Amino acid sequence: MVGIEIPYKKLNLPKDFPYAYETHLHTRQGSACAKNDGAEMARAVKQAGYTGMFVSDHFFYGNTAVDRSLPWSEWVEGYCKGYETAKEEGDRIGLQVFFAWEASYRGTDFLVYGLDKEWLLKHPEIKDATVEEQYQLVHQDGGMIIHAHPYREASYIKEIRLFPEWIDGVEVRNTSHQMEKGDRPDFDQNALAYAKKYDFPQTSGSDIHHVDLYGGGMAFSHKLNSISDFITAVKNREGILLPLEPAFL
Repeated sequence: MVGIEIPYKKLNLPKDFPYAYETHLHTRQGSACAKNDGAEMARAVKQAGYTGMFVSDHFFYGNTAVDRSLPWSEWVEGYCKGYETAKEEGDRIGLQVFFAWEASYRGTDFLVYGLDKEWLLKHPEIKDATVEEQYQLVHQDGGMIIHAHPYREASYIKEIRLFPEWIDGVEVRNTSHQMEKGDRPDFDQNALAYAKKYDFPQTSGSDIHHVDLYGGGMAFSHKLNSISDFITAVKNREGILLPLEPAFL
């Protein structure tokens, strides 16, 4: 099976969908496995032709870069540094930067969109929430949960577990699977089949941890004015997935 042909530097977008957003991105301030800080990531994303990006660092029980022994408020402050650094640089260079996080529940990962640092500070219970409790907490304040790379196989993932009752959509294209995971398009093929089975909205993200970008994300016909716009656009299936036209579709 042929994998995705990935544009490394500059995006090639259709004229009807000129606004591209990287939806799954890590910084070294929040994610122990990342190599670059938020400002460096913002500059690389801007140079590649994106309109914006979502900083989705690994959350408390994921591969976080922040000391878990800290009091909750101090942990949150440290955790958000990657986003805040990226946002400051984004504002300077004309790149939209939004906040998200990648929660891990016993090796199963979820991208959470629509909430912010203040929400985290007020909801320490999110740290130890079950998948069902996470869904309820996030939804009560208008957030959205996407199951990230649901069929990935890795040492930290003990088993493939699906939670269709407690998600809003599926990340069906994760470009790191072709660039870092030994060319495994089957991971994304299976995710796409899962999304189609339950008629879930679909997203794409690079899951990028460094400035050598993979060209993933989503493109829209209009510029997103807020993270609420992103949630609405995803739920209404308004965007297209990047990179364009992978061989397995």
